[in-house]
Amino acid sequence: MGDNKNQKLAEQNIPGMNRGQRFAEVQHADDASATLKRIIAYFIHEKTMVIAMLAVVVFGTLCGVYAPSLQSSAIDIIAGTKNGSFANTLIFMLVVYLLYSGSQLLQGLFSAKLSQRIVRRMREELFGKIVDLPIRYLDTHSHGDVMSRMTNDIENISTTVSQSLPSLFSGILTIAGTVAMMLWYCWQLALLSCGTVLLTLLATKILSKNVRRFSRKRQMLLGQLNGTVEEMISGYHTVVAYNHQDITTEDFCDISDSLTKAGIKTDIFSGVMGPVMNCIGNIGFVIIAAFGGYFSAKGLISVGVISAFIVYAKQFSRPINEIAQIYGQLQTAVAGAERVFIVLEEANEDMDGGELSDEEKATVTFKNVCFSYEPGNPVIDNFTLTVPAGKKVALVGATGSGKTTVVNLLMRFYDIDSGEICINDQNIRDISRVSIRQNAAIVLQDTVLFSNTVWNNLKYGNEDASLEEIQKAVEMSCCKEMIELLPKGYDTVLTNAGVNISQGQRQLLAIARAFVADPKILILDEATSNVDTRTEKAIQDAMQLIMKNRTSIVIAHRLSTIRNADVIIVMDHGKIVESGDHETLIAQKAKYYDLYMTQYAGFTI
Repeated sequence: MGDNKNQKLAEQNIPGMNRGQRFAEVQHADDASATLKRIIAYFIHEKTMVIAMLAVVVFGTLCGVYAPSLQSSAIDIIAGTKNGSFANTLIFMLVVYLLYSGSQLLQGLFSAKLSQRIVRRMREELFGKIVDLPIRYLDTHSHGDVMSRMTNDIENISTTVSQSLPSLFSGILTIAGTVAMMLWYCWQLALLSCGTVLLTLLATKILSKNVRRFSRKRQMLLGQLNGTVEEMISGYHTVVAYNHQDITTEDFCDISDSLTKAGIKTDIFSGVMGPVMNCIGNIGFVIIAAFGGYFSAKGLISVGVISAFIVYAKQFSRPINEIAQIYGQLQTAVAGAERVFIVLEEANEDMDGGELSDEEKATVTFKNVCFSYEPGNPVIDNFTLTVPAGKKVALVGATGSGKTTVVNLLMRFYDIDSGEICINDQNIRDISRVSIRQNAAIVLQDTVLFSNTVWNNLKYGNEDASLEEIQKAVEMSCCKEMIELLPKGYDTVLTNAGVNISQGQRQLLAIARAFVADPKILILDEATSNVDTRTEKAIQDAMQLIMKNRTSIVIAHRLSTIRNADVIIVMDHGKIVESGDHETLIAQKAKYYDLYMTQYAGFTI
């Protein structure tokens, strides 16, 4: 599209900042409480699975907390300080540990299933919202941002639900149960053991802060690196043509070196955390061994209790470390969920309205239409035009004159600010967008095909089209020979939206798709811009057939393609400055004459 809208939207992109930079640093939600409430609503929908998972977590935690006491009893039986059957105690302890392991397995299964159900619901809601969003939203928001919410943000939520939340619940219960058991056995030794918690929290805070700082920097640099590679690959011909290989390589190496340094620092602080936690844990074991031996000598506790305390101390420190790490993951997940919910809260495109009158032909009328993408910057100003039923009207003018905007307003991609647009005396505001688009077909300059077979792409605008209708459209658009040369003909799959065929062939298929739709109103926006001159002449001949007795609006920069239009409208800054047929406008020697002579200077008129 060559209108002011695109120029304004392009200005919204920050030079020198690629997609990875814009989205890598999301860490905190602006309104975490409101976001958490909405997340909880998804859990309520899966309450049976949530209850089952929590029951397994509670049962597993109880087994994990109870098992060390059995170990204590077994040691005391061996030492002779406690009566009981050693064999039975060992068997019971084995059963408890097996139940603990089984609960861990079930916990993983339930949490994975729960996360996928929640994420599926969220993903379906988000995709359903995206396809119902107004065109304005997608025109004014980075497509990479929208895709990032669908992929990265939802994946973060999935990871948190499947891994972090069960660990969080289990960790809290484990801490509470372990502390209770330690206090029950010996409150003095329990308080001494808990003293290492302060060291653990302090070390975790310092190390986690540095890990997050360098991790954010690494993600930002990784985004830059990916952007550089993407630009180099997509623009490889330009890079080579201007001999910029060395400069591009130098830029890549600079970013790569910075990424390496940030990665090393991140890995260092991440790697140090484990040894530091182990060191603090070992200090706790020394405290337990020293004071436990002293208390045992005094007869306050048995040897088995010392053994249980060592296990409990390990159980106590592990969930604290996990919770510290989970906290960061939860923040990222909540921030991602908030970004998803922001899209879900957007208003859908208004699809209300009646049906277009069931007339064979359509007359399109613009009456004093004014429109601006941004308030105060009009793109269409007092535009008045009638496209008679069955006639062909061409819109010409310099880039940014508002030609494509006229089409956007007719298709109700945008609603006008003032004035009136009518089809057969029906105001399009009273006609549903669905009905308007069912009766109109558009071929854009930027060809859009889908990763599907040629046949399904041709039927995209008319699912009920017959074989004869499709074959006729293919012949009229000069596609027959091209399709026959494809490996599987109509069954050839267009990979990656058509990268396995040329741009010109994609344009031909898009034109054929419009012909298959058999619309009342046909819109061609630079439809022959990507085909050669010979093919263009053939398509023009075909267009005369398809546009015969059909209301047609043609946007063209190649003025040779619209010489036979019934009316040529010359636009400038959103206004009509000239109108008439080709010969009349040439004779006037005004704006159209200047445009024509610019393209065909030296040619006989």
